[in-house]
Amino acid sequence: MRPRTIRPAPSRPASSRALRLARMSWQLLHVDSSRAIALAEQALALADTEARAESWAQLSRGFHLLYLATPDEATQALTVARQRCEAIGDRAGVVLAGAGLARATWRKGQFRAALDAVLALRDEGLRVLSGDQRGVLFNAIAGCFSAVGQADQAFAYMYEALRLSPPAPGRGFDVVLLCNLSDELLQLGDYHEALRCIDDALDRCADLNNPRLVSVLLINRIICLTELGRARETLADIARVRVYPTDAGGRGTVATHFETMAIAALRAGEPVIGAELVDQALAVARAPIPDEHVELAVAQALLARERGAIDAALSHLARAAALTASDAAGAAGNGESTSAGRPAHGAAEGLSLRVHCLYFHTLSELHERIGQPAQALAAMRQWQRLHVARAHLASRARYQAAALQTEVLRMRHKLAEQEARRRATERARVELEAVNRQLSNRVEQVQALEGALREQAIRDELTGLFNRRHLNAVLPPMLALAARSGEPLAVVIIDLDDFKSVNDRHGHIAGDTLLAAFGRMLIAGLRQSDIACRFGGEEFCLLLPRTDAATAQRKAGALLHDWRESRFDLDGKPVSGLTFSAGVTDSTRSDAVAASVLKSADDHLLAAKHEGRSRVLGPDDAARPRRDALRMAAGSGE
Repeated sequence: MRPRTIRPAPSRPASSRALRLARMSWQLLHVDSSRAIALAEQALALADTEARAESWAQLSRGFHLLYLATPDEATQALTVARQRCEAIGDRAGVVLAGAGLARATWRKGQFRAALDAVLALRDEGLRVLSGDQRGVLFNAIAGCFSAVGQADQAFAYMYEALRLSPPAPGRGFDVVLLCNLSDELLQLGDYHEALRCIDDALDRCADLNNPRLVSVLLINRIICLTELGRARETLADIARVRVYPTDAGGRGTVATHFETMAIAALRAGEPVIGAELVDQALAVARAPIPDEHVELAVAQALLARERGAIDAALSHLARAAALTASDAAGAAGNGESTSAGRPAHGAAEGLSLRVHCLYFHTLSELHERIGQPAQALAAMRQWQRLHVARAHLASRARYQAAALQTEVLRMRHKLAEQEARRRATERARVELEAVNRQLSNRVEQVQALEGALREQAIRDELTGLFNRRHLNAVLPPMLALAARSGEPLAVVIIDLDDFKSVNDRHGHIAGDTLLAAFGRMLIAGLRQSDIACRFGGEEFCLLLPRTDAATAQRKAGALLHDWRESRFDLDGKPVSGLTFSAGVTDSTRSDAVAASVLKSADDHLLAAKHEGRSRVLGPDDAARPRRDALRMAAGSGE
């Protein structure tokens, strides 16, 4: 009898195993940071012939470095990841790498550049990303909006991230979103709601091995308790954070928040701990993040005050004065960023209202301590102005939707727990049915609310501009406001010339491309106070507050020049020299009612069309042919 040959089972190719390790590393980023980076390194070691595995391993490694190392190190890995993804046509990887690079740019103090970069990824991300990948992108957009002080936009994108990333077993991304939500809430002064989110997130961290995430949550709780006058309660959290080393195996080397903990310790009457934390804060490398520099100055000032050196304390604050400089123009500030790149409260871009308030509150205390009531009052008035701006920002943020969605997520977790108890006892089953009914009613309410919000949508999806419904809603009150204030409101109606021929020659997709491009040009070329609407088809309407017809005519002329200079590739054919015709009026040139103003602008638009197009006409232009002739000609023209 011949002996049987035993052949080994075929092994899985190393490239397939590398891709599996890379994907697993990405999924564990928030669950087990040390294991995630170990898996990424293993995947890279096996990925010599597997481009997709290398790209996702580098992507995971880049995000790991983003959380735990320097922005430059993260940028290097994420740039490689993006290049590899582009080479193999992996658009999802390209978008995620771009989102990570935007976060690294933000960490370098380039807040506006980071926001522009990540917003450019939004539309493609909606097409190519799914599940928590979309959540990663929207979370990055929310963080960039938060960095430039636009809390309303930050909350809107957090809500989308929560909606797109429901809790999945063993992923941990919902905890990250709760952490970021708590950070935004405490920036706006809603400390009790922030504490609720923090405590919920810390409970969920029990199943995670992510010291960085836990430490950030604890830092947020330290800030909340300190601001609420409960600094003594922060000492346990401070001790817990200090246990984690500031390296890649602990809570990372960036944003160590020693200065934040020092402020809490000194407010709690612990000068020895405060002094140790100030020394640690001075010893670490510091990114150009205004909040960190101002908080460090406040911590040093509080420590100097504790030692009786008030002059030294004031000197520490004086070194941060350039970052906190406020002006009279910002006295009515509401927390939004200005087009000039500085927040409306007058400080350096990236300085939060919370830290700005902290600075002036500390300055007021120091002047009061040394008997300088006039200076103390001036600083307190600055604090009061900023506090009002902070309250206005919070009222506009409209984060109720995000809080409601967070509650739905919490209920879903509770539902899972009740489901497990239902299988154990009949009594638990009855309790679960009651909870299920409550959840069903709440989810129906949320769905009804979302349906109502969709019905009330005021944006044109193609161009990103407001739609005609919004124009009809805002024009009458804007005209009334212009009449009360005695300032003109300019109205411009624009019609793209020969647009039908573009559709006929290149197709409707090409036409949509031009409409979207024109919408982007309007958004880029107008002020924040201006309103641009898609009036219908290829017609657009601009509302320009505090602008007369002559000024609006010059503005429209500049837009016409920019549009004429634009170049496009439509269906493989270059297209340039596009034009539009526009009619301009203002609220002082006719009855200050919506219909009259729109008709006046439309009349001038018709005149521009029949004088050869590619021009902007207003009420001060030379006499035109009779209107009747124009309207008769319009019936046989455009």
